[in-house]
Amino acid sequence: MLRLEIPRVGLSTIVLEGVGSRTLRVAIGHVPGTSWPGQPGNVVIVGHRDTFFRPLRKIRLCDEVSLETADHTYHYRVSAFEIVDRDNLSVLRFHGKDELTLITCYPFSYLGPAPKRFVIHAEPLLAKGKC
Repeated sequence: MLRLEIPRVGLSTIVLEGVGSRTLRVAIGHVPGTSWPGQPGNVVIVGHRDTFFRPLRKIRLCDEVSLETADHTYHYRVSAFEIVDRDNLSVLRFHGKDELTLITCYPFSYLGPAPKRFVIHAEPLLAKGKC
């Protein structure tokens, strides 16, 4: 089990494995087949915009994000965000660098199934960077 925290926006929640409707009703979900924190690659986590990921509407560049496992806490910094079509799966891929990707539906105020996805990219916080 994981815990995701973004202190500046007041987000602190459990991350479960999987992205099925049962999982996303009670938590946010780690996308199976993507990297696990501490492994090389892209760690991808998804959640609903109208529940656990609601605070993401206030995200800013350079916000700090942490992922806590039973053994270690991994720290990241938001490096970019984008809005993509809901069927755009390229955001799940490894992009040649370690990263954390958070995905939720967009627009945040949309009623019903949203047509887009809000994607946040965060890089491992290894040393003081440009923020």
